[in-house]
Amino acid sequence: MGSLILVLLFILKIVWFIVIAHVVMSWLISFNVLNRHQPLVSNIWYGLERLLEPIYGPIRRILPNMGGLDLSPLVLIVIIYALQTILIRNAYAFM
Repeated sequence: MGSLILVLLFILKIVWFIVIAHVVMSWLISFNVLNRHQPLVSNIWYGLERLLEPIYGPIRRILPNMGGLDLSPLVLIVIIYALQTILIRNAYAFM
């Protein structure tokens, strides 16, 4: 059972890195450092969007409308951190 917890923690860490990459890339696109018309940037952007939109969608429906500010990545990072903490703190119960 301990190995299952390690796998879950690893998956949460991968999702965390993907969210951070998506946030940084959105900032770089917003400040015109990256151009979405370049094929590599476009492929990476749409790949990240397709991966994260099923997760962001339910969070966006719960959050109030903040105008142009999207807080769903921040909420997802907090959820990931909470899940990691819960798994680590309760790992002894599964062993």
